[in-house]
Amino acid sequence: MHILDAGVRFSAVKFTPVSNPSSSPLRRRYFIVRANLPFPKHQAKYHKELEVAIDAVDRACRLCVDVKKSLFSSKEKIVEKNDQTPVTIADFGVQALISLELSKLFPSIPLVAEEDSHFVRANNLVSAVVSEVKSKASIADNELSDADVLEAIDRGGKDAYAFCNKPATYWVLDPIDGTRGFLKGGEGLYVVGLALVVDNEIVLGVMGCPNWPGDLSNQSTGTVMVSHIGCGTWTKGLQNISGKVSGDWTRCFVDASVLVSKARFCIQESQTWETLPLSDFFAAKTVSDDLEHNDIILVPTCHGSLCKYMMVASGRTAVFLLRDKTERTIKAWDHAVGVICVHEAGGKVTDWEGDEINLEEDQSERRLIFPAGGVIASNGNLHNHLLEMLSSASPAL
Repeated sequence: MHILDAGVRFSAVKFTPVSNPSSSPLRRRYFIVRANLPFPKHQAKYHKELEVAIDAVDRACRLCVDVKKSLFSSKEKIVEKNDQTPVTIADFGVQALISLELSKLFPSIPLVAEEDSHFVRANNLVSAVVSEVKSKASIADNELSDADVLEAIDRGGKDAYAFCNKPATYWVLDPIDGTRGFLKGGEGLYVVGLALVVDNEIVLGVMGCPNWPGDLSNQSTGTVMVSHIGCGTWTKGLQNISGKVSGDWTRCFVDASVLVSKARFCIQESQTWETLPLSDFFAAKTVSDDLEHNDIILVPTCHGSLCKYMMVASGRTAVFLLRDKTERTIKAWDHAVGVICVHEAGGKVTDWEGDEINLEEDQSERRLIFPAGGVIASNGNLHNHLLEMLSSASPAL
């Protein structure tokens, strides 16, 4: 053992090859480090922000787990927004909780998030949301009022901050991405996703997925995935959710496939393979035993676009493909944290024309993105070939 940073002790890096039958046929690589952060603090410019983000997402995931346990015991726990997207007390509770935790140390950094308190007030959900937040916040219960929690939700709302077309530093939060997965129960996947953007560059990201299948090293379920620019992407078990949580950080690498025909794909559950341009080249099969010459493996869909990014960053799939529907607006919080996790794991994320995702196109609010054609996240090896295929199949995106 040796000291790499004052006050934090790291073990020597351990290299362990692991074969995972659910991932690519190629072997996946792991590095394991025992530490509070997965890398020395002096290597990470935003290590303070990352530590707070990890703790906030961990608390938020525990809130989600507790709400989900009682989700179907009370009809008050499930409500519908105007757009018919199912939303629960957990969505608002997570936004309030993370907003409160971030504002304690970084009060001047704006938050761009999905919800606002109007719906909570209009549907008599204030007491339920406040109760959940109080039970998980690091602030003492008697220091949090209803007004504090509602204000924390609105800190991320649409009218909270105007960026005035200037480069800025701000948080991007999706309180629960994959709410339908959250409501599904059982193994439905959902993600709490948080990223920090500095001058249009995503510099860190944290994703918590309470139902994520555990890796082979610790047999746990639930994981947190973190990335910091220049420091890689790492995962470990979520704290205080299961009895088999590992304290080790495991470094993630994208799948090493070099042939599109041998790669594993995942797509949004709202889309079918036949609606995507690559269906002109390959048919999709869900089992590898039944593949023919022009078949690819399509991993069964999981709820939430951020889950797809986790699949690519962890090497479980090589490609995530999302087609932009003209009638659907693409939100920044559905993608920001996933972009850095894939990039730092060795992959690549662009639109269908090969341009990087621009978080500043929505200059005043930073809530929308406008990727040409859609979004493609890959292991990097396949990216240019996939772009060429998309271009030839869809001359007019």
